Amino acid sequence: MSLRSRFTAEFLGKLFAAITGMLVVVLLARWLDPAEYGLLFLALSVIGLVKFLSKLGIGKSTARYVSEYKESDPGQVPHIVRTGLAFNLVTIVVVAVAFGLTYEHVALLLGEPDLSPYLALGTLFLVVGTLKTYVRKVLQGYEAIESAAAVKVVGNGAKLCFVVGFVSLGYGGLGALGGYVLGYGLAVAVGLYLIATRVYWRHEPAPSIEPGLRRRIAEYTVPLTATSTANTLEKRLDTVLVGFFLTPVAVGYYTIAKQVVQFLETPASALGFAISPSYSAAKARGDPAAAARLYETALVNSLLVYVPAAAGIILVAEPFVTVLFGAEYVGATTVVQVMALYAVTMSVTDITSNGLDFLGRARIRAIVKTGTAVLNVGLNVLLIPTIGVEGAAIATVVSHSIYTVVSVFLIHTEFDLRVRHLVSKLAQILTITLVMSVVVFALTVTVHGWFAVVGGAVLGVLVWVTLSSAAGLVDLRIITAALT
Repeated sequence: MSLRSRFTAEFLGKLFAAITGMLVVVLLARWLDPAEYGLLFLALSVIGLVKFLSKLGIGKSTARYVSEYKESDPGQVPHIVRTGLAFNLVTIVVVAVAFGLTYEHVALLLGEPDLSPYLALGTLFLVVGTLKTYVRKVLQGYEAIESAAAVKVVGNGAKLCFVVGFVSLGYGGLGALGGYVLGYGLAVAVGLYLIATRVYWRHEPAPSIEPGLRRRIAEYTVPLTATSTANTLEKRLDTVLVGFFLTPVAVGYYTIAKQVVQFLETPASALGFAISPSYSAAKARGDPAAAARLYETALVNSLLVYVPAAAGIILVAEPFVTVLFGAEYVGATTVVQVMALYAVTMSVTDITSNGLDFLGRARIRAIVKTGTAVLNVGLNVLLIPTIGVEGAAIATVVSHSIYTVVSVFLIHTEFDLRVRHLVSKLAQILTITLVMSVVVFALTVTVHGWFAVVGGAVLGVLVWVTLSSAAGLVDLRIITAALT
């Protein structure tokens, strides 16, 4: 399966997930009151924070060895898959039982007793969410990207249907959480079937697992777990801290901003998921220059899309939030504007971080990620009580920007990137963004509501395409061919 096909499959899967995810967030914002909305997503953040203990780095470690052995010794692949699943089931049972016994204390600690029933049901979400991560990682390691994308599509499509159904029947926020559980549970069932038919049963198992292989799988989970823990702290703890220091309504504001970022992140996330195994493959062939050119192309194209997109979001944030989520969520406007910058840094790390893991640099990445995650927590504790929910957004942008710079430097040490070439391209992108922003701003001060959002987007894209084409950054013939 070619890189282009893998990217297309993963992109379509993530695009579907982003659209359905945005629909869920918008519909729930319309159907639930802000406090109940905030409680639901506070519960999801708490579960996400705990989930790192149940998933650790097991899925990604398993994927690495599946990727390595499927070519050199395919008979070991079934043993690797079975070993990884056994490890993960043990962690799931331990963490789920522990959380099931303590969730009421967690709710009291956060000062939200009404959170208890959400966390009780969230124990099931912990189980299916962990298994969903495992099956996706294994399919990625086998380069069965279409199958991994199918798992994502099934899970998010089913989640949307169940959430809408349960909330429509009057079950409120708890019904919505039940929709998440059933949707992801169906995705796990599909994922396990795909692993069995397309990975596990495809290879005749070797008589026994290679000596020391179980130990290596377990050992490689350590740096991956450190990275996963740091990533969870950065992406989940901030929401929990907003709930602790402020109110469920503020959590709702922050959730909206994060959902916008997640939607924007879709193309870069799909590219990173599909392209990461190619870095190590090119290096293994003794051709690091090819890997470098591949990374440079991905980086320039990501920045070309995300820098102008972030500027556009900043300019139309207020009408966008008001018309999409409702006037009661206008307080999320500033948070959305700050988090737009986070989308830019995420677009870079999406094509960088997984590649470092496949290149065997998980340990140093874990150290960097842990450091910036601790910084993020410290900034959250300092800024949220003093300036409100915007403080959480600022903390996220600052800490993740540092991590992004270091990650790119680590890739540079692997591939020797053309720094002058990249700086030149970045200067062109910033110039295009500035011109586009002036034009869009001129429109937004004269029109309002949907006209500002849609008009600003259309005008911004037209200016972007025109200037990018003139600068040689975009080939209109390729775009035309893709659309016809």
